[in-house]
Amino acid sequence: MTAAGVGEIIAAQAALAPLVAGLAAGLLAAAETFVFLSLFIPATAVLMAAGAMVATGAFAFLPIWAGAAAGAVLGSTVSWWIGRRWGHRVLGLWPLRDRPALVAATRAQFARRGGAAVLLGHFVGAVRPVVFLFAGISGMGFWRFQLWNLAGAVIWAFVIPKTGEIGGDFIGWLRLALGF
Repeated sequence: MTAAGVGEIIAAQAALAPLVAGLAAGLLAAAETFVFLSLFIPATAVLMAAGAMVATGAFAFLPIWAGAAAGAVLGSTVSWWIGRRWGHRVLGLWPLRDRPALVAATRAQFARRGGAAVLLGHFVGAVRPVVFLFAGISGMGFWRFQLWNLAGAVIWAFVIPKTGEIGGDFIGWLRLALGF
């Protein structure tokens, strides 16, 4: 292979980097918001690390933000749909079948504060595995769910990697200030 051919391959890979970063962020965010899967996927930490990479110039912020927002909307919407479609079956499974009072209290909370729960569910890891599922189980309408879901997903997808970027900028500044 000639040097020109290698240069073309490198240029093609560099051109694909934003797309790959955005797709990876989207897949991670979808997994993070998909019912129960978020227990096993550390997407928030990975997206924060991707933000730190933005600070180094390795990634652009916009593809990560767009990919993470789209993935979060997708994963949480599928979780809502599962709750809406099969919620009665899900409630018959462990551990929910053993906690009817908790299920009743959760449904009551969604009746009063469902929108805020959906928005904040993007940020609170302890409830993220089930909040979107319970939005569907509780009968929250699709468009009401999407209004709060879109707001939460877009804000979350911005704040998490941006926090990593700010942290990366600070570490870079600190490194220079200390002479490392």
